[in-house]
Amino acid sequence: MPHHILVADDDPHIREIICFALEKAGMKTAAVANGAAALQAVERGAPDLIVLDIGMPEMDGLEVCRRLRQKSDVPVLFLSARDEEIDRILGLEMGGDDYVTKPFSPRELVARVNVILRRARPAIVEEEADDREFAHGKLMLVPASHAASFDGKPLTLTAIEFAILKGFLARPQHVLGRDAVMANAYASNIHVSERTVDSHIRNVRAKLAAVGCLDVIATVHGVGFRLGRCGG
Repeated sequence: MPHHILVADDDPHIREIICFALEKAGMKTAAVANGAAALQAVERGAPDLIVLDIGMPEMDGLEVCRRLRQKSDVPVLFLSARDEEIDRILGLEMGGDDYVTKPFSPRELVARVNVILRRARPAIVEEEADDREFAHGKLMLVPASHAASFDGKPLTLTAIEFAILKGFLARPQHVLGRDAVMANAYASNIHVSERTVDSHIRNVRAKLAAVGCLDVIATVHGVGFRLGRCGG
């Protein structure tokens, strides 16, 4: 079945470009012009992913994402007309999965959407490899069902956060540089900044700390990151 993508942007030309590119790639789209309409669309039926403009009037994309994350882990790809680091960091820290700056390449946007969707719902060809459970300390991941828990407490992780943790659990004794961390979560032809990596790591730490795990990922200064004891 084709993926259903919700596009929220106040610029009708941008909405048209995005929807055309996504539909050409075999997806189904719905488009809305403001944040309130985006929230209403999600209430009517959860899409597989939301392309969400940060700079919408009245209710901006950051506020939409904040409200979504109170009850939904639907993947979010942010759009912004400004390449300002504060937008990027805030968007990712509020639970966004990725970020594209306008003007953008429709081909790159489609590529980023596909990466997020693959992480959210592993392809059938990957299921055999993902059929096993990953456990370390009190942390457990079940990729086949996209389920994660710590000490029996369920975790709500975005697709990128789940993929990052899975990468660490697959090699629990390794120190991973930022490039290796993101290679576990993004296609090799997708470039992300070091600050994007740090934002995702910070989000993972915060979500685990909320359920009592204070040592999920340790920083190895000058090298990268390694999996902690995950013992609480």
